[in-house]
Amino acid sequence: MTRDPIAVAPETPLKEAIRLMAERHISGLPVLRDGKLVGELSEDDLMWRESGVTPPPFIQVLDSFIYLQNPGEYEHELHKALGETVGEVMGDHPHTIRADQPLAAAARQLHDRKVQRLFVLDGSGTLVGVLTRGDVVRSLAAEA
Repeated sequence: MTRDPIAVAPETPLKEAIRLMAERHISGLPVLRDGKLVGELSEDDLMWRESGVTPPPFIQVLDSFIYLQNPGEYEHELHKALGETVGEVMGDHPHTIRADQPLAAAARQLHDRKVQRLFVLDGSGTLVGVLTRGDVVRSLAAEA
């Protein structure tokens, strides 16, 4: 686990967060507001900027448009692709685990949820670290 991880705020300019991730070789950052975890900025969130957004398919009948997918998702994706701050782009449901949980429980969450990292919170909900898949593998290697 990485203790006292580098974090950003929702108001942090996205370019600054991207630079930080690239320089430190970090694939995701916790987003804190008033010391509490409110989100996560991951490489997945940043892919919208490069990959672009595809409008939802629709059928036009006379003067009406019938969307074949929810147009609200398109608006959300477009907002993420055009975002200028971390808060506009971040995922707002970070995956967490309590600091007192065993490594096996963390490994199970990482696997079952198909996520790259878990944010480790103490009893008061304060971020104390980040546990990645690599941390689990290194722990296994140390035992071998």
